Amino acid sequence: MGLNELIAILRRCAGVDDQVVLDDTIVDTDFDALGYDSVALLEVTSDIERTCGIKLGDDAIGTDSTPREVLALISATSTARAEQ
Repeated sequence: MGLNELIAILRRCAGVDDQVVLDDTIVDTDFDALGYDSVALLEVTSDIERTCGIKLGDDAIGTDSTPREVLALISATSTARAEQ
């Protein structure tokens, strides 16, 4: 999964304030600063799990996480699953 796919999930699951720009500049911005609360991130986590066929867990993505960290987590989880 890449940043564009993650941004599509963020838009689909939680929506954002019209003032928030979701593009490649958000990669190191935490979700709290982007306006995502823990409930919204649970939706995002569920969508990622369905889309990627992986299990992240409810607390895998926090408001202090960044899109870069989430992409790294998805990659690591997908790689570990493929090696099984």
